[in-house]
Amino acid sequence: MNAVIQGKTRANVTDGSLRFKEIEHKYVVDDTFDLARFRDALAALGPVRSYQVRVRDRYYLTDGGLARRFLLRHRFDAQLQQLTIKALGADTEVRDEINLDLGQHAGDQEVQVAAFVAQLGAVWSDTVHKDVDVWYFPDAEVVHYVASSGERSIRCVEFEATRGDTVDAALAIVERLERATSFAGHVRAQVSLPQLLFPELVARLAGV
Repeated sequence: MNAVIQGKTRANVTDGSLRFKEIEHKYVVDDTFDLARFRDALAALGPVRSYQVRVRDRYYLTDGGLARRFLLRHRFDAQLQQLTIKALGADTEVRDEINLDLGQHAGDQEVQVAAFVAQLGAVWSDTVHKDVDVWYFPDAEVVHYVASSGERSIRCVEFEATRGDTVDAALAIVERLERATSFAGHVRAQVSLPQLLFPELVARLAGV
């Protein structure tokens, strides 16, 4: 994840056959979540870098995505701009994630991306804004965020491995951080953030 630490390029496990895999645990937390205590626990582990950022994510479901179970996401924030394929499934613990770096030299490409995706047959789209705390470690990325879309909002904590020769090795990294921050044994969310936020997307994926 060297590129991630230096330029906040969105992380995948960078080793071998896991290059285009996202290995992550997501937890939904409520408004009573003690963010200050969580920050202290992560600081004690010596992150390489930490910061806060506001992110805009626009998600798209296309005809192909509906058939093959993936979403497209256009991400834009103060540090990066990406177009990403994110696989959907019964459990997002290990899933395909492929990022294209659009760069920021040409400015926000929201209109261009929307026109591009429209040609692929977009059948659903919506935007999520996130206020994110990020902690980078040599082998992992941890985030806390509040995601909102209109009147809908959700608060989550995510632990993502960015190193590991095998899925088991990557999950061991995730589990180490969970233990260090008192998340071990908690029930994690198994579906993607858009599925948690948008019931109409869930209905569309179910063919309703």
